[in-house]
Amino acid sequence: MTAAPMFFDGPSHRRTTRRFLFAAAALSVVVLFAACAGKNKGAGAGGYGDVGGMTEEGGGVGGSSLDRARRGLSPQEDGLLKDVHFDYDSYALSPEARGILEQNAKWLKANERATVEIEGHTDDRGTIEYNLALGAKRAKAARDYLAVMGIDAGRMSTISYGEELPVCRDASEACWLRNRRAHFVVLTP
Repeated sequence: MTAAPMFFDGPSHRRTTRRFLFAAAALSVVVLFAACAGKNKGAGAGGYGDVGGMTEEGGGVGGSSLDRARRGLSPQEDGLLKDVHFDYDSYALSPEARGILEQNAKWLKANERATVEIEGHTDDRGTIEYNLALGAKRAKAARDYLAVMGIDAGRMSTISYGEELPVCRDASEACWLRNRRAHFVVLTP
């Protein structure tokens, strides 16, 4: 006597399969959220260039520009380290910018445990993609100059916000100049 073949095509099997798939999907979502919730905010995210880390709530001096925006605050200019400004459509460091970076390097040398995130920003002229790339080049130019000044590159990270987090929104050259900058966020003083 041979056993009758078992076919799983009936409505009961389809309901069981759907329940199993729904339970598996729900479990996957729970595991995904649990994994994300356990990650350190300082582990980094976002943007163009060498991706830097976000500061933790209240970390650094006022936090990164993105942290400040999330808290409803406007981006900060200067801080412990001074911002470096750039000419239109350029990531070349001016003599004035180099002088500011030399002062920033002195502070970083005196505070050897400090790490810094260098944010690249642009004005709002140009495409979003172009400005993200230009912001990344500005942040990298500042980081590279600090490295030449003897600051360990491992203490610095870069991120580009392009035109997305301006300090000024007026359509004027004075405002655009304020937005074309590399901003320094001290992550660990």
